[in-house]
Amino acid sequence: MKRGGFARSERIEDREVTKIKTKAVREKKHKCAVRTCHAEFVRPAPFVIWCSPECGTVLAMAKLEKQKQAAASAERKDREQKLAKFKRKADHVADCQKAFNAWVRFRDRDLPCICCGRKTDAVSRGGTWDAGHYRSRGSAPHLRFEPDNCHAQLKKCNRYDSGRAIDYRVGLIARIGLARVEALEADNEPRHYTVDQLIAMTAHYKQKLKELKSAAA
Repeated sequence: MKRGGFARSERIEDREVTKIKTKAVREKKHKCAVRTCHAEFVRPAPFVIWCSPECGTVLAMAKLEKQKQAAASAERKDREQKLAKFKRKADHVADCQKAFNAWVRFRDRDLPCICCGRKTDAVSRGGTWDAGHYRSRGSAPHLRFEPDNCHAQLKKCNRYDSGRAIDYRVGLIARIGLARVEALEADNEPRHYTVDQLIAMTAHYKQKLKELKSAAA
């Protein structure tokens, strides 16, 4: 047989192999992309990832909902950016305090009240617990964002029992040690935060809270 004949034979063989492979791919079973289904099916086309019209509808609705959420998130972010232009420095301090306090409450979610030693259901911490400061924000505003100075405290102790400063100190020494408590008491160095610093700190504590929640899930 001539060399050209061998070449044609090889091409024919290659086409046959390709056909076999293509047929195998077409007949390969895939799992439906719907999490509650996952039924096996043969795809009629490469882009089809659902096993039935019903599952196709589920995926389409999920995609639509995801797009709506993304649009709402973008709109919310745009609105926040516009409102930020009109915020005073005091507003940024309040935002940062809110993020910091939320992180403190979740950080201490498994710990008892810093001053009375009582515990309640961790689920109710949002309504039962404060992020109480040892040295108050009024008398020591420079320590308002100092982690050692702020711990989960029952609202009753913080708001209605005048913070229970003596008991707080006893609980604080037990938790972080006398040296760190005395360092707090001796710390009178002013902190002057810029707006940009406050925005960065707010983002920082929001991220820390997100990481804690993720680790606890």
